[in-house]
Amino acid sequence: MVKNWFPVICIAFLLLAQCNGNKKKDRIITYPWPVNVADLDSSYLFNGKTLDGWEIANFGPEGPVYVSGGEIILGMGEGCTGITYKKDFPEMNYKVTLEAKRVSGNDFFCGMTFPVGKDPCTLIVGGWGGAIVGLSCINKLDASENETTKLMKFDSDRWYRICLIVKKDTIKALIDDEVVVDFARKDKILSIRPEVELSKPFGITSWYTTAALKNIRVERTVE
Repeated sequence: MVKNWFPVICIAFLLLAQCNGNKKKDRIITYPWPVNVADLDSSYLFNGKTLDGWEIANFGPEGPVYVSGGEIILGMGEGCTGITYKKDFPEMNYKVTLEAKRVSGNDFFCGMTFPVGKDPCTLIVGGWGGAIVGLSCINKLDASENETTKLMKFDSDRWYRICLIVKKDTIKALIDDEVVVDFARKDKILSIRPEVELSKPFGITSWYTTAALKNIRVERTVE
């Protein structure tokens, strides 16, 4: 998903100062993030020890996927590397939270595919050369070219707290408690890129990047 990445990254570096200057806006508090496996309850989709409930997606040729030190490691592949949740997952009115970091590479370290009713969508964090955040796809437009596109700077080997809130008419995403996506669906069509088809209904991928994940949690919310 590095299509047309060079001009995007040029723009990203020019606008980073503006992005950083606005990073304090639209901040809300979510909830404390657990620091060890003992804190986990049944709302957590990853037990910190094994990939129970998950399937390694056969994207081909994906990188290695394994658990180490309470983290899921998505190794760098030649395209997508990821995991897909195989147990029951809500279709509407839910909140997903997790922590993710880019270990190495220069593209997205969290491509979270999720259901919105019967329609799939993907939240991209750090795509198109490393700086793009947004939803793919809206009316067939990628995260790099629709109204949710946002430029952010992501440091390697740093954990980022990611929160996704899905309701019937809205999708909201936060990174470190800062609102980065606030999308009102209305009559717009949601879809995903073919590269992440194996992530449905819920899965997490990286793209030409080694990523680490932990504290993956889903909670039901009111409508």
